[in-house]
Amino acid sequence: MKTIEEINLHNVKKILASKKIPEFFSGDVVKVGVRITEGKKDRIQYFEGVCIAKKNRDINSSFTVRKISFGEGVERTFPLYGTLIDSIKVIRSGKVRRAKLYYLRDRTGKSARIAEKIRKKIGIEVDVKPETVTEETLAPVTAEPAKQTEVTVTAEPKTKTEPKKESSEEKK
Repeated sequence: MKTIEEINLHNVKKILASKKIPEFFSGDVVKVGVRITEGKKDRIQYFEGVCIAKKNRDINSSFTVRKISFGEGVERTFPLYGTLIDSIKVIRSGKVRRAKLYYLRDRTGKSARIAEKIRKKIGIEVDVKPETVTEETLAPVTAEPAKQTEVTVTAEPKTKTEPKKESSEEKK
């Protein structure tokens, strides 16, 4: 018989196969696309703000996003693997030293800013597929080697040129 943890892990793998969730941490500015149903119409509303908390609990994982809307602080907690979330995009990575940024609730203005983390790109990207060599992609081989012309360069002696001295009459 399967335990609850095994069932949750199986569901998480199934969700991740269909949905791409980027790697983000607290302090990052994220843009979350939320599906909203109004009557029979579905639309996507974006909620952009600073991720102040992230809870990793398999299928019960969630994250909290905070933004300032019309001078009022708004926080919203989203389930990470929920069906209401359409997309998550990381706008900016923040450089913080805490996992929960609840102290941002008391701050406004410049004191609520978070420094940006600069990530170095090393190596090649994983998403890029290497080109496969086929007969079509090979460069055509010519039978005759290209004729190379020889170019000779002669060095001319350098003469020193003195800067021209201007007199006071020439300046006027």
